[in-house]
Amino acid sequence: MLFRLSEIYKSYSAHDILRGLTFQINPNEKVGLVGRNGAGKTTAFRLITGEETPDEGDIVKINNLKLGLLEQHVDFSEDETVHTAALSAFKRIHDIEAEMRRLEIEMAENFSDEILNQYAELQTEFEHADGFSYTARAESILLGLGFSKENWETKTKNLSGGQKNRLGLARLLLSGTDILLLDEPTNHLDVNAVEWLESFLQSYDKTFVIISHDRYFLDRVCNRIIEIENGKAASYNGNYSKFLIEREERREIQRRAFENQQTMIAKNEDFIRRNIAGQKTKMAKSRRNMLERIERIEAVTADKAQGNFVLKKIERAGNQVLTVEDLAIGYGEKVLAKGISFSLLRGECLGVIGGNGTGKTTFLKTVLGDIREVSGKIIWGAKTDIGYYSQQLEELNENNEIIVELRRVAPLAENGQLRGFLARFLFVGDDVFKKVGTLSGGEKGRLALAKLIYSNKNVLVLDEPTNHLDIPSREALESALEAYEGTIITVSHDRYFLDKVSTQILSFEENGAVEIFDGDYSQYHEEKEKREALARKNANNGKELARGATPETSEPKIEEKPKVDNLSKNQRQQIENRIKQIEKEIPALEEKMSHLTSQMSVPEIAADHAKLLEVNKQFDQTEKQVQSLYAEWEKLLEN
Repeated sequence: MLFRLSEIYKSYSAHDILRGLTFQINPNEKVGLVGRNGAGKTTAFRLITGEETPDEGDIVKINNLKLGLLEQHVDFSEDETVHTAALSAFKRIHDIEAEMRRLEIEMAENFSDEILNQYAELQTEFEHADGFSYTARAESILLGLGFSKENWETKTKNLSGGQKNRLGLARLLLSGTDILLLDEPTNHLDVNAVEWLESFLQSYDKTFVIISHDRYFLDRVCNRIIEIENGKAASYNGNYSKFLIEREERREIQRRAFENQQTMIAKNEDFIRRNIAGQKTKMAKSRRNMLERIERIEAVTADKAQGNFVLKKIERAGNQVLTVEDLAIGYGEKVLAKGISFSLLRGECLGVIGGNGTGKTTFLKTVLGDIREVSGKIIWGAKTDIGYYSQQLEELNENNEIIVELRRVAPLAENGQLRGFLARFLFVGDDVFKKVGTLSGGEKGRLALAKLIYSNKNVLVLDEPTNHLDIPSREALESALEAYEGTIITVSHDRYFLDKVSTQILSFEENGAVEIFDGDYSQYHEEKEKREALARKNANNGKELARGATPETSEPKIEEKPKVDNLSKNQRQQIENRIKQIEKEIPALEEKMSHLTSQMSVPEIAADHAKLLEVNKQFDQTEKQVQSLYAEWEKLLEN
């Protein structure tokens, strides 16, 4: 165990956030912390770091646990550069280096065994802290998170808020903490930087807990999901996709158990009513006592409604909605991208991806006619009626009330009709009279979507529509867009969202080139990885040829394995016996691993560091045995 939260209660004013929250984080776990906006995820982080204290409950941590928290707003010293800010994570190494330099000077003037021993100890500590490679590691992380070498000498005071958050993430990844607490780490990253972070975390050898709405990211980096709902935590093994399946299975079991218990309670209450004063009074009282003692199963209820984004019926456009021919986009003489050609039919969805500054939003504004194309053609089909959703939400009037803002797209609608529609987006009662300027980012996003949907457009142009939405709201929007009969063009960094809705991918590359691909994001990404792997292979073959090696043929030689027919009857029998033996040993060892995992959560063991280390050691040894047996089993099956 690294830390454990037990029966945590936390309220703000009269609002209960956490109501018995309990979960434990163990060594080497990769955890995703999920839940709707306001469920208490960030509150849990603040409790773990000690920034806040619980109203009730206990938080237990192992001694000297070093926590690293990625905060939403990061500050740096005014005189720091991007490069020095990243290297500031290595303060201890810098201190060791300075002391070693001091001792070197002292030894040159007055050599002694004592000074030499001090120097040797510092040198050992320097090596253990990766003192010889820390600069290279820092620069690799800066490049991965989108800071080119040209930006390394930029003063941190001149960075944007998003750049500061990325630099804060770089510094944290270099800090060498025991556990990373990452609150929305992908928020200010483009697709390339997110993919780099995924690769980094996949090979990260310590523990992290991530709050994120990026489901694709959670799928690729997490091996455990903790969901906070109704102020409590439920833990699931596996990534986000497995969590969705297991959660539905658990909920179905709970639904059946609740219904069966309610049926049993109703029958017994009916029996009690009919017999409490009759000949079966004793039996009726016994059943009443039984009902008072039983633990009631809770009904399956979601934490809170997440909105109903079902789109209205629309007027059909022509079959050919949009044709783009050899389009170049940019501002004046500055060309951001060129060679863009594609056709979009009615009912299709074009997903637009690319790094920051590659031209995605410029492309949207160009096809909308807000910016003139540099060259090429944009041809809209017949009967197209276009609605635009901006990630900046500038279409909203901050001074309007919510209901007045919706009326802008439906001037003749009655108040009751508008209020009913707004209720589907969680604006109920007097909420509809709130000023737009007082709303949170998520609320503004829902209002902007409400306006767009109510306007009844048959073409939707969406710029990062999921940016301000939590996961349940994103799922509701995806369901609506999947059922939408119109045509969609959407810029998004939410790859899970793109997999749900897109039929084509338009990718903007760093060099101004573009690529069009028929399919969703995962299909595009898989195809891209295959091409890059082939390019690397061809490059390596070229290097081998330059050194005079024989080129690989299109059909590489495959080393033939001995066939079963080449083995004696006795050898075949020995192999079959060993396979059967392994197939018995593996389940027993896996059961032992499951038992050891359960032991880690036992309070008596979790509180005793020595016992916990012993259980953890047994788990690692058993896991290695299982891996070794699987490897042997696979090899034997090949014979």
